Amino acid sequence: MKKLIVFVIVGFIAQLIDGSLGMAYGVTSTTLLLAFGITPAVASASVHLAEVVTTAASGVSHMKFGNVDRDMMIKLIIPGSLGAFVGACFLSNLPGDLIKPYVSLFLLALGFYIMYRFLFLSARQDQQPPRKFSNKQLVPLGLVAGFLDATGGGGWGPISTPVLLANKGMEARKVIGTVDTSEFAIALSATIGFVISLGWEQVNWFWVGTLMLGGIIAAPIAAWLVRKLPSHLLGVLVGGLIIFTNVRTLLHAWEVPDKWYPAVYGAIVLGWAISIWLAVRNHRKMSLSNDLAS
Repeated sequence: MKKLIVFVIVGFIAQLIDGSLGMAYGVTSTTLLLAFGITPAVASASVHLAEVVTTAASGVSHMKFGNVDRDMMIKLIIPGSLGAFVGACFLSNLPGDLIKPYVSLFLLALGFYIMYRFLFLSARQDQQPPRKFSNKQLVPLGLVAGFLDATGGGGWGPISTPVLLANKGMEARKVIGTVDTSEFAIALSATIGFVISLGWEQVNWFWVGTLMLGGIIAAPIAAWLVRKLPSHLLGVLVGGLIIFTNVRTLLHAWEVPDKWYPAVYGAIVLGWAISIWLAVRNHRKMSLSNDLAS
């Protein structure tokens, strides 16, 4: 019973973060399953099967609150689904650990840019119309993000969200809602690939059911939060999460001594907290100036 409650809570927290910040469901859930000794392929299969339901609930909620760019979502779904299917079928033969550090370095740089953008450039850029992404940009993004999502148990949000957020003038809530809603197709494609390569008997239905339950409860709450939170604050929250998760990946990949972990994490959390405070202060200043102007 205790294990049931723990995994429902994990599913709830993972979906709350994923639905409100556009990433971390797969990473959070897969990490927990691996800690319980489940093989990477089975863990990723279980998480993706759970995500078929949780992302459907999340997508409906985001569409209800107007957080989705339908045109961009459609352009991401096809290449993302193909990448996820291929990644799922060949998971056991892929050197995923070798490419993770390079992907993390790229995402870390994007994380810092996103923090800078939403802290210092948002006031000017939010007045500009968002630049539309072309098929030449979205197709490779979808392929890479879908592929890494299936092979690593999570990657659709961590790859897609920061790249799309780097677009000048792009609303944070639209990016998060679009990425989260399109993830249904990616999770479904990855699940089909895992079923073909592993079979249904390899799926751990206890993990799947508990993660589903927690995620379904969290999905509408997360979509509502995205609608209500200021764009400045959302951007800083996402940027901080990107920096934190990718620094963690790099520390493990580079085999940094454990004694350095508290100092590094402490510095990141402190900087993240200061950035959140600055984002809240900037939002209040903008709200006050808008009230005076009106």
